[in-house]
Amino acid sequence: MTTYRAGQSHPQVGSERLAWRPLLAGIYRHPERTFAQMRWHQVWSPALIVSAVYGALVVFGFGTTRDQVLHSTFSLALTIVLSSAVGFILAGLMFGGVTHVLARRLGGDGAWAPTIGFAMLITWTTDTPRLLFSFFLAPSNAFVQVLGWGTWLLCAGLLAAMVRQMHDLPWGKAAGAAAMQLIALLIVIKLPTLG
Repeated sequence: MTTYRAGQSHPQVGSERLAWRPLLAGIYRHPERTFAQMRWHQVWSPALIVSAVYGALVVFGFGTTRDQVLHSTFSLALTIVLSSAVGFILAGLMFGGVTHVLARRLGGDGAWAPTIGFAMLITWTTDTPRLLFSFFLAPSNAFVQVLGWGTWLLCAGLLAAMVRQMHDLPWGKAAGAAAMQLIALLIVIKLPTLG
C-alpha cells in the first residue's frame, strides 16, 4: 500500500473506503486514523443523511417550534420538518465550505469533498446528545447547558483534528481554519438553543 507523504500534490492512496458504520464510529473512536484513511474519499451520502435527520429532529428540540409542529395540520408540520432538514443541509455545506477555503488559504492541500463532508458529520453528530436531551429537558436546564458546551468543545477538537489530517496542517493553522465554522455554529445554533 502506498502511503502519503507531505508535499505530494496528488498522493497515490491505497486506503480502503470505510462503510458508513465504521466511518461514524471511527470519527469518535479513532479520529486521526479515520480522517487519514478517508482523506481522499468523499462522504456525501452519510453527511447529507445525517444533516437531514438532524435538521428534521431539531424542530422538536425547541419548545415553541415543537408546539407549532405538534398543533398544526399534517401538511404544515411536514413542511416545517422538511424545510428544517433542507436548511441544515445547506448550513452544513456552507460551514464546511468556509472551513475548506480557510484551510486552503492557510496552506492546506486537502480535497474539498472529504473536508466538507466530514465537517457536516462532525458538526451535527457532536450536537446530537444535547438535541436528544432537549426533547425532555428545558434549554435552561443545567445538565443541558453543560452538555451543550461540552459537545461544542468536542466539535472544536474533532474539526481541528480533521482539518489537520485532511490538509496536512499544524494544529494551530488547523484550529484557525475551523474557527470560523465554530463561531458560526456558536452564534447560529448553540447560543439560541442554550438560551
